[in-house]
Amino acid sequence: MYRPEIKVVDCTVRDGGLMNDSKFPLETVQAIYRAVCASGVDIIELGYRNSKKHFDPEKFGAWRFCDEDMLRKATDGIESAAKLAVMMDAHKAEAEDILPREESVVDIIRVATYVKDIDKAIYIANNAIEKGYDAAINIMAVSHAIERELDEALQQIEEETKTFAVYIVDSFGALYSEDIDYLVNKYQRFLKTKEVGIHCHNHQQLAYANTIEAIIKNVNYLDGTLYGLGRAAGNCPLELLVGFLKNPKFDIKPILDVIGKYIIPMQKDIFWGYSIPYMISGVLNVHPLEGMEMMSLAEHDPRKFDYAGFYERLSSEVEI
Repeated sequence: MYRPEIKVVDCTVRDGGLMNDSKFPLETVQAIYRAVCASGVDIIELGYRNSKKHFDPEKFGAWRFCDEDMLRKATDGIESAAKLAVMMDAHKAEAEDILPREESVVDIIRVATYVKDIDKAIYIANNAIEKGYDAAINIMAVSHAIERELDEALQQIEEETKTFAVYIVDSFGALYSEDIDYLVNKYQRFLKTKEVGIHCHNHQQLAYANTIEAIIKNVNYLDGTLYGLGRAAGNCPLELLVGFLKNPKFDIKPILDVIGKYIIPMQKDIFWGYSIPYMISGVLNVHPLEGMEMMSLAEHDPRKFDYAGFYERLSSEVEI
């Protein structure tokens, strides 16, 4: 589908960092950045800028903090029209960690928030905009949001910010196409001056399909990751998305090259992608943390995979 207003966002290092505590080697981040730039993708998110008050630098890698010196090392010498983004969690970040835009290589601050933290998100986004950045807000776990509270949050964002986009985030991979339709219509109804974005997780193997559904509904900001690398079941694969869009500005070859050389080899150390524990999390619309713990346990002893017991235990804790 060719629609020039569509913007594709690569989140590989940021979302993938949730599977390895953001401990990507600099060489890997440089290779990803170089390849995604060469592909023509519009925005590249190289990690979080979260606060060292909330995360121990001894435990988490450089891409959980995205200090300016590391971003410069990752991007120096690579010419590109792509914009550089970092993400700040509203409840795990501090506004003072954002430098004035003229002192930074970052173009875009994306603020991730739960509905309950929307005031914090608005504060961080407005602070970023005042310092010269573009800003977007990603509303996480939207499948758990109370309808009235989501409506109020969208109204607040529309009235109180100059963010360029607001994202539907299917954090638990629980949404179906009809849910995407409903949420896109809601977002578009409230957000008269902003674009809508989509960020899908693949617990039920619907991330790609749901992203296409959002495109059909005129969503113009699309998130993906190389080979779907991301938390738990991962995300909409960037290579599938680029292949679907048929936009002549994109070149899929650099993406395929870096996937083969850098992303697939990571599977010997970290596991992401479709699996039964993640599927169960998606079907039940719950956080995949317990599924991740089960997958980690099974790495040491595959006999500990008790899928039926896992489903029974989780389903007893939620309303189906």
